[in-house]
Amino acid sequence: MSDVIALVFDFDDTLAPDSTTGFLSELGVDAGHFWSQEVGPLLSQHDWDPVPAYLYQMIELSRSGRHGPITQERLAQWGRRLPLHDGVDTLFSRLRALVKAQHPQVQIEFYLISSGIGDVVRNTPIAHEFTDIWASEFMYGPDGGIHFPRRIVSFTDKTRYLFHIQKGIVGQASRNKPFEVNKKVEQDKLRVPFQQMIFVGDGYTDIPCFSLIRKSGGVAFGVWDPRHKDKRSRAWGFIQEGRVSNLNQARYDEHAELYQWLEEAVESLAGRISLNSRIYGG
Repeated sequence: MSDVIALVFDFDDTLAPDSTTGFLSELGVDAGHFWSQEVGPLLSQHDWDPVPAYLYQMIELSRSGRHGPITQERLAQWGRRLPLHDGVDTLFSRLRALVKAQHPQVQIEFYLISSGIGDVVRNTPIAHEFTDIWASEFMYGPDGGIHFPRRIVSFTDKTRYLFHIQKGIVGQASRNKPFEVNKKVEQDKLRVPFQQMIFVGDGYTDIPCFSLIRKSGGVAFGVWDPRHKDKRSRAWGFIQEGRVSNLNQARYDEHAELYQWLEEAVESLAGRISLNSRIYGG
């Protein structure tokens, strides 16, 4: 019986305000125009997928020279300055302490699966909290600017990384083994069964993860950023469609309702693991 709980997060609008929009604004770009007039037509008129569409337009922006090349260092610098939602900076230590105090034989691990830019999220102050991070990635050209996407994480791509977690194919050693995730692993040898996962996300790209985790007996929480009330109705749709177990504002301080629910879910899973270990041990 696995003794690991995996708490898996989306990033943009889940743990922090939209990091790409924030980065564009820092460059002096009209982010609203970028999304509606540059990315939007690719979706509505040319049948692009949303994630490669925004990555492509960022590459075009970098090449244009209007705001200088978008380099790896500029993305990393933004990641280091990026604001986080309330309570995120201490969320991980609080949940680790909770599990250690009540069920010391159970491990809790944190993962990040994002359609955002890897060189941003890997440089945030909380990056070290995650056992692994998967996000969209660029390769860089001769001028140091973004040149081509080398990884795109979108929609069902996100579920691929849930299978990585499930099978224990995580960390740097797994990076040069892209087909390893397709290997069949017997149920009793899975490192983290889906029913021991909690997924937290806010957007359409998270729907496949919501569905897979809920269908498999895990817990899925939908969140919305209170600073963007226009997104609340979209998030409410996840509840109406049965995609998520609960819906809350994206706040993680000790008294926030979302944090209370996360504590409850973690305690419940840890208790179930502890009970099963005693049953099987006897």
